[in-house]
Amino acid sequence: MRISKIDNSFCFDNIKSMENNNVKIEDLAIMVQKGFEGSAGQLENFENWTKQRFDNVDRGLKEIDKKLTGVVYRHEFEELETRVKELESLLAVNHS
Repeated sequence: MRISKIDNSFCFDNIKSMENNNVKIEDLAIMVQKGFEGSAGQLENFENWTKQRFDNVDRGLKEIDKKLTGVVYRHEFEELETRVKELESLLAVNHS
């Protein structure tokens, strides 16, 4: 989904055409309301798009967690390797 720029051309065109006329506050209020009506729908679309993207990220992280189950971290492996070498030297076992 592509987020588009809010179209305020309706408001600007009407303001330009009424520059020399007396504009009532009610007319301005209607123009502002119409501008907000359009942006409210776009905001809802953006919220839905954002929620969908975060849901996808969450699913991806859960898949990564599943794949990492049972994996040993490098520092843990290196610590165990050091301990095994010490035990081998104490027991005089040749490592081949």
